Amino acid sequence: MDQLTRDQYLQKAETLAEALPFMRAHAGSTFVIKYGGHAMGDNAAAKQFAADVVLLKQVGINPIVVHGGGPQIGQMLERLKIQSEFIDGLRVTDAATVEVVEMVLCGSINKAIVSAIGDAGGMAIGLSGKDGRLIMARKLRRTTRDPDSNIEKILDLGFVGEPQQINAEILEGFEDSDVIPVVAPIGVGKNGETYNINADTAAGAVAGAIGATRLLLLTDVVGVLDKDKKLIPSLTASQARRLIADGTISGGMIPKIETCLEAVDQGVDAAVILDGRVPHALLLEIFTTGGAGTMILRE
Repeated sequence: MDQLTRDQYLQKAETLAEALPFMRAHAGSTFVIKYGGHAMGDNAAAKQFAADVVLLKQVGINPIVVHGGGPQIGQMLERLKIQSEFIDGLRVTDAATVEVVEMVLCGSINKAIVSAIGDAGGMAIGLSGKDGRLIMARKLRRTTRDPDSNIEKILDLGFVGEPQQINAEILEGFEDSDVIPVVAPIGVGKNGETYNINADTAAGAVAGAIGATRLLLLTDVVGVLDKDKKLIPSLTASQARRLIADGTISGGMIPKIETCLEAVDQGVDAAVILDGRVPHALLLEIFTTGGAGTMILRE
């Protein structure tokens, strides 16, 4: 064994020793992980994510994966020559589009994640919000104000929904098993309608309903930045709301923070926004002192 190799092994041993207290602290906890963005589209990153999720299960954490798939949906719509548009970051979803959304999310993406977890040595099962009426949903209604007349009107986003009720018993049934649930964010309405739900929103609703210890949103940004563009490691709920009010948190980060706030308001201990492009971001966040993103804490 040369010196370089020996030093590398020592570093790995030190890393494992540092992780042990966190493994003890989190054993038996349920973590809801929203998976999407850059990591999902990269084969090597997808394999790494699957291996990390299997590791969480092996050390006694109960991971639940809720995945997105916006880019893949867009590619399939383009191949089928179906036009779609976005309003306030949400895809307007007509009857033709929602069929494609369900096909891509519940079919190719969901099963690819399940297979990757299996290849990594774990056992996963794919679900959608329709299975066992896991995610009961209603039509999402958004309002906008006409800039000329200042008249408020309701936007019709088609079959875009929001969670109304989560059947937590379905997911709780996996806690004492070796199975990792992988959930596609498709909801079902009271009359059997299919609804496309934002994956962040679905993950937050699931986390709140099952009383998860953590909600982890894997994104394409490092976390919340202050006005000097430096990462803020942690925020209380009230601090996060103040940063939205003063404009420090803006744009597309606002709905992510609002999802985190709703989750902690429902009893989740903490919600984390972290960069899924960072190798082993989950493990860095969960098993190291420094973490890897911005944690929103209950008061």
